[in-house]
Amino acid sequence: MLERRTINRVEFLANSVIVDKETLEKYYGQVKNISPLGISIIVDNHVPNMVGRDLVVVAETMIMYAEAVREDVEDEKRKAVAFKARKFTPDVLQFLLECIGGDEEE
Repeated sequence: MLERRTINRVEFLANSVIVDKETLEKYYGQVKNISPLGISIIVDNHVPNMVGRDLVVVAETMIMYAEAVREDVEDEKRKAVAFKARKFTPDVLQFLLECIGGDEEE
């Protein structure tokens, strides 16, 4: 039997923040498209190469643990970064919880 369903990326216009898990550096961009398996975000060319890095992507109501897999030139000022979703691991969830609750005092 031939599988007829596919998972395609769809246009999803939203602001986004990309956080490098190691350096905690934040990069801002505009979502280009999204799927359950990944996301593509437009960023300025001055953003360093993120390919192969563990990142946390936040776009409106979505948080994705991801790895940057490709960068493509959009124009002379911008590039598109393609991310592949990764499964949340206990250490990544702990990292997120510490970041969210880190400023609270009891």
